[in-house]
Amino acid sequence: MARNARPTAAKREREKALNERRKEKDSRRVAAKERKAGAPLPPDGVDPDIADIKLGPQPLADWQLDDDPPSS
Repeated sequence: MARNARPTAAKREREKALNERRKEKDSRRVAAKERKAGAPLPPDGVDPDIADIKLGPQPLADWQLDDDPPSS
């Protein structure tokens, strides 16, 4: 049984969507690379992931704060 050799419109649409996603990804990669290149370098011996952490109990996050003062 012979099949239609020409690609269908749906396949063309899928391929077009894939190409657009690839272009968007490439532009995001370029933007991230430029952002990282422009960022200031941390001082030697400092891990930027833990630089602002203080010892002891941490302050409450905004979503943990109670807006209403306790009524006495």
